[in-house]
Amino acid sequence: MSLPRIAIDAMGGDEGVRVMISGAALARRRHDRFQFLLVGDETRIKAALDSHPNMRGASEILHCEDVVAGDEKPTQALRRAKTTSMGLAINAVKSGDCGAAVSAGNTGALMAMSKLALRTMPGIDRPALAALLPTLSDDDVVMLDLGANTECDARNLVQFAIMGAAYSRIVTGKEAPRVRLLNIGTEDTKGTDKLQEAASRLRAATGLALSFEGYVEADKINRGDVDVVVTDGFSGNIALKAIEGSARFVTDLLKTAFRSSLRSKIGFLISRPATELLRHHLDPNNHNGGVFLGLNGVVVKSHGSANTQGVAHAVAVAARLLEENLTERICADLAELGEMRLRENGDKTNGDTNGDKGTPAK
Repeated sequence: MSLPRIAIDAMGGDEGVRVMISGAALARRRHDRFQFLLVGDETRIKAALDSHPNMRGASEILHCEDVVAGDEKPTQALRRAKTTSMGLAINAVKSGDCGAAVSAGNTGALMAMSKLALRTMPGIDRPALAALLPTLSDDDVVMLDLGANTECDARNLVQFAIMGAAYSRIVTGKEAPRVRLLNIGTEDTKGTDKLQEAASRLRAATGLALSFEGYVEADKINRGDVDVVVTDGFSGNIALKAIEGSARFVTDLLKTAFRSSLRSKIGFLISRPATELLRHHLDPNNHNGGVFLGLNGVVVKSHGSANTQGVAHAVAVAARLLEENLTERICADLAELGEMRLRENGDKTNGDTNGDKGTPAK
């Protein structure tokens, strides 16, 4: 059984067509149910397909020469949503021609176009960018928001928690993922007013399919003690870049150390299996594929610098979210939150009414 087609913005990313097509081809070799709509310059796409015969019968090309530049402002890109490869890939999801879109292009433009074309789901004020990060445990941690919303209120954070938990249930298989808010400390008194208000609301939300466990500090994100880390886009993006930078620092430091002397080189040969495992675990291409949660459709953002392996991973993320009905899961959780609020409001109303019964008329 084939999944809904996945629209590939073949022109996005640092290397564009070559890597996007080879990544899609690798994903299809692993999962032959994948079908694609390849959006971009037809001549260049056909040339890239010559190296990947497994893609020919599974792909349709939508010709488009206009590309969103990496440094282009989202407002400028929006004006060309109907003519660019990125915009046409997203519109294919809007029309129902494809189930998901994958792009390695400009993040701000991708978010702006996706939000305008697909709109946010009922009950969601703002979409959030979520990604999977490696941990010391067997499961990755879902973190959001990673840059879509620089400023958020408590309501936004609660919605992010619900969406992140739905995503985590797909990835980890856990019925009630452990959710924490990113904070400067784990004590209940720490953090801003919006963090404390969001924490209070999540503690009261007993009917949701998540386990709220308070706060987490940035140095504990990758320990494996939490399944979903929730924060605003400003703090999340800084934390993500710090984690990625630390990973590169460690790998570069090891390379330098192992090359420093003959003894170090011999030590490298002895420890090579362990260092290869470390390299694989820290390689961002093995965790590539950020998801815009909260939209009426699936849009996956690949790193602009992702290699073939990274693009294949992003495509696989899109396919899995389609297969596991992520959007429907979020809708169900939002409905539960709405019912809980109605029950709370009803209890308050009943309490006020009962209190009024004993009050003599004046």
